[in-house]
Amino acid sequence: MCHTDAVSKGVRWGLIGAGDIARKRVAPALRDAPASTLVAVSRARSELAAAFAREFGIPRPYADWRELVADRDIDAVYVATPVRVHAAQAIAAADAGKHVLCEKPMAMTVAECDRIIAACRAKGVALGVAYYRRFYPVIARIKEILASGGIGDPVLAQIDAFESFNPQPDHPRAWLIAKSEAGGGPMMDFGCHRIEVLLDLLGPVAEVSGFPVNVRLKSREVEDTCIARLRFRSGAEAILAVSHAAKESRDSVEIFASAGSAHVPVLNQARLRVVTASGTREEEHPAPANLHEPLVADFVQAIREDRDPTVTGEIGAEVSRVLAAIYRS
Repeated sequence: MCHTDAVSKGVRWGLIGAGDIARKRVAPALRDAPASTLVAVSRARSELAAAFAREFGIPRPYADWRELVADRDIDAVYVATPVRVHAAQAIAAADAGKHVLCEKPMAMTVAECDRIIAACRAKGVALGVAYYRRFYPVIARIKEILASGGIGDPVLAQIDAFESFNPQPDHPRAWLIAKSEAGGGPMMDFGCHRIEVLLDLLGPVAEVSGFPVNVRLKSREVEDTCIARLRFRSGAEAILAVSHAAKESRDSVEIFASAGSAHVPVLNQARLRVVTASGTREEEHPAPANLHEPLVADFVQAIREDRDPTVTGEIGAEVSRVLAAIYRS
């Protein structure tokens, strides 16, 4: 897996896609993480690629992502494009001998995920998926509490993620509600992050059912709301509800267990309330300012140490398996 250059000089990145999240978090993380340099960016419109490159001091802007992938001075590629093209771009990058860090969800289908994994294995390159909540200190703390038996055995997890979102056709994120580009609605877009959190906290899934519906936004081709029920091999249950149609935003995680509970009122914030037999306590576990930075730092370290990244392609594919089961049922 190891490239000697990446070990000695650090990892030189090419970024495919330069949208909203790439600008706010991905590009700064690739630029600022230890032993990491952002050397190239591609975007279909060359003037936007050039502007993005100027903004971040990136020496090589490309209009064609294939040229970026072919660049011999790039060690790793971050795929930050609509889901529809993840597989083609990730596989091309692997075939060119580049390590691949791919935005979530990993691909449109489980079969595409498997093809990405196979391509990276064949070339001996690292593969990671951008489920950055795996690195949240508050999630690590809940794992610790569960492992210690501090609140007993998990019985029921409840996660709510609501974001009022009904973009006009010219909105830069309108692709998120085009089935051919995104594969699904809020469950595919941000529900996938919460599925990854549930797998991380509660282990393998035994059974999945899903109820994607259009409550208010009836004309769109993807769901505006979805409820999923997951049963875990441990016996624990989870209910995950996501929506674009509810006005009030919500981002809560609650774990109810046999001897207590753990409550995160806002997943992107630091607060954790733990209820045990001896009472209730409040804890703070802040995440770093740039939520992508621990993900990128871990991936760079994985390349340099010749190990798997923390969030592997297999984890990405497992989340996609759960997503497929939700939409299938």
